[in-house]
Amino acid sequence: MRVVVSVGGSVLAPDLDPERVAAYAEAIERLVADGCEVGVVVGGGGVAREYIETAREIGANEVELDRLGIGTTRLNARLLIAALGDRASLAPATDYEEAGAALRRDEVAVMGGVTPGQTTDAVAAAFAESVDADLLVYATSADGVYDADPNADPDATQYAELSPAELVEVVLPMSRDAGASAPVDLLAAKLIDRAGIRSIVLDGTDPSAVVDAALYGDHTGTDVVPVDGGEPSFWTGER
Repeated sequence: MRVVVSVGGSVLAPDLDPERVAAYAEAIERLVADGCEVGVVVGGGGVAREYIETAREIGANEVELDRLGIGTTRLNARLLIAALGDRASLAPATDYEEAGAALRRDEVAVMGGVTPGQTTDAVAAAFAESVDADLLVYATSADGVYDADPNADPDATQYAELSPAELVEVVLPMSRDAGASAPVDLLAAKLIDRAGIRSIVLDGTDPSAVVDAALYGDHTGTDVVPVDGGEPSFWTGER
């Protein structure tokens, strides 16, 4: 099975916590040990947002803000690579061909951001499409996709399951400025819809949640299920 995991920067390294980074490396190693080919895309998190807001206040334009964010995502990616050791590519891949080549070498392919105007949400979806991934998992700070921001609206309702087209409609109103925070952004949703990628959006605070979701389909987040997609054959239900 080939799986791409998108890990938010604030999920991977809150307060640059080395124990959390090590735990994520262990989760990824578990997937590899169970026969998965794994690609990981790492976000910028709170550190990126701090840089972006500071630069915005001194007059940086959106492309400059995006470049700051990309740089931070690649720093976070290097943290994960350090924890994975020789199981991962030596440095964050800077394009999809480089990441795909790492998978062919049986390495864990780790990426950060790629280009201005594209979040790591979208990078993960494009990467998954480019390597024909069986599953795309978004490990976020929210337990799935909601009809409103659950941090701001106590009445926000979680979706247990959406089609890719429905996901596009849900995220369409969301802000897409550099540094905006949402479980999955609009471009990512459109790429998921275009490619018909089976996806999961879940709370990645506990790295073992990614393992349970990828190997068994067991999670409390949101399933994004293509219209013609049944349950993946690799979800055996056996632990």
